[in-house]
Amino acid sequence: MPDSSLFAELAHVVTLSLASGKSVEVEGLGVFYLDPFLGVCFEDCPGPSVFIAYAKEDMEAALRLHDALRQAGFRPWIDVRALLPGQNWPRAIEMAIQNADFFVACFSQRAVVKRGGFQAEIRYALDCARSLPLDDIYIVPLRLDACRVPRTVARQYQYIDVFPDWQTALDRLTAMIRAEANRRREARFPPSAA
Repeated sequence: MPDSSLFAELAHVVTLSLASGKSVEVEGLGVFYLDPFLGVCFEDCPGPSVFIAYAKEDMEAALRLHDALRQAGFRPWIDVRALLPGQNWPRAIEMAIQNADFFVACFSQRAVVKRGGFQAEIRYALDCARSLPLDDIYIVPLRLDACRVPRTVARQYQYIDVFPDWQTALDRLTAMIRAEANRRREARFPPSAA
């Protein structure tokens, strides 16, 4: 059990921030804010967090995916929208991968032959996946075109084709994320026997 002084310190920071008119976001938990009628309120984070890995040449499709996932009620993370000027981007990307509920890798004919950040992100996600329960779905490969998914990924993970029908693929992805998030929640907090 965490030290109660940590909770007291968190409560103090939240109280000071709210008193100055600012809302307080606790990443992965939610947002505390002041409501003029209700007082201190808390709003849960929207759905699960989803890291989107892509090659720069596929940015348009990755941004389309980001926007669709946000619209579906998830918390997508993509570098061009999340990284701040001056931020240590390699460390920020590693932290985002570690903290993500899901890692979606956007494969294309250009991405599979390219060297660099996309490949490094996939390798890091594969390392992160090793520490998760075996039944957890974490890495989700998406094929943006008729490319060959690398053997290391294709041997272990079922992929989704977003061509020729983007909407059907997106519906399949969002349904899987919701079902998996619910399964994890029920595993952590099983319904009490009545």
